[in-house]
Amino acid sequence: MRGEAAREALRALRREVAKAVVGQDAAVTGLVVALLCRSHVLLEGVPGVAKTLLVRALARALALDSKRVQFTPDLMPGDVTGSLVYDAGRAEFSFREGPVFTNLLLADEINRTPPKTQASLLEAMQERQVSVDGVARALPEPFVVIATQNPVEYEGTYPLPEAQLDRFQLKLTVPLPGRDDEVAILTRHADGFDPGDLTAIEPVAGRDDLAAARAAVAAVSVHPDVLGYIVDVCRGTRSAPATSLGVSPRGATALLAAARAWAWLSGRDYVTPDDVKALAPAVLRHRLRLRPEAELDGVTADGVVDGVLAAVPVPR
Repeated sequence: MRGEAAREALRALRREVAKAVVGQDAAVTGLVVALLCRSHVLLEGVPGVAKTLLVRALARALALDSKRVQFTPDLMPGDVTGSLVYDAGRAEFSFREGPVFTNLLLADEINRTPPKTQASLLEAMQERQVSVDGVARALPEPFVVIATQNPVEYEGTYPLPEAQLDRFQLKLTVPLPGRDDEVAILTRHADGFDPGDLTAIEPVAGRDDLAAARAAVAAVSVHPDVLGYIVDVCRGTRSAPATSLGVSPRGATALLAAARAWAWLSGRDYVTPDDVKALAPAVLRHRLRLRPEAELDGVTADGVVDGVLAAVPVPR
């Protein structure tokens, strides 16, 4: 029963976030999946589509601690992780925690800072700790990084290295809203909506709900044929003619975890091939490197994933 209550709380979470963000249901669902998997999310979209507002609303609805880092070209690694500061009164160095010591870290416009600072998050995302001066300091639980980025063709951006991209379980695209959604957004603003004031959003889920939900997701069963299907899909990306780099085994485990979370949110205790198909684009798109000639021909990572899904036999 605890798991069922947690599922209802997370469904209410999606409805609560929708009070602030219109027409981004897929992104909200993806963020919930990542929370269930103890993983991280990359949000990509043009400026002005409410990426930052979405994360702020999620943190408030979850009643979790959150901090925001604006990534800029002059940001240093210590500005994110923390650093040793000399205490003149005690004549010694002490560690001052950076904003990474929180439950939900919003890394805003992560691709506007050089790779050295981007890499400062690698240990935190993988090991959930920060090492400074040879001392490892554990991060709070839960700990989730939600990074936003503008498309790489925009001025002043640095592409994320493959090692860091691989740490994000999901890459969610935040599209421009449709006409009806855009009218709804303007209507809210005309009625006095203030994006800086989220007091209307109530905390509807918390740490206990998240812990119960994660335990329930871990109990979702996966048939060996479905495991084989996940492996075949990931291996198919490695042999696709348009790719120079396919999905690693880490990507396969990420797809498995996401499919289990999606199955549980859908009210089932087992994974189907349709769950794998539903999450494959978000889990795999950022793990592919396309050949230059394929990019010139207009091939996209999503197109490669769709082609692989169409070619790999689906187990019954």
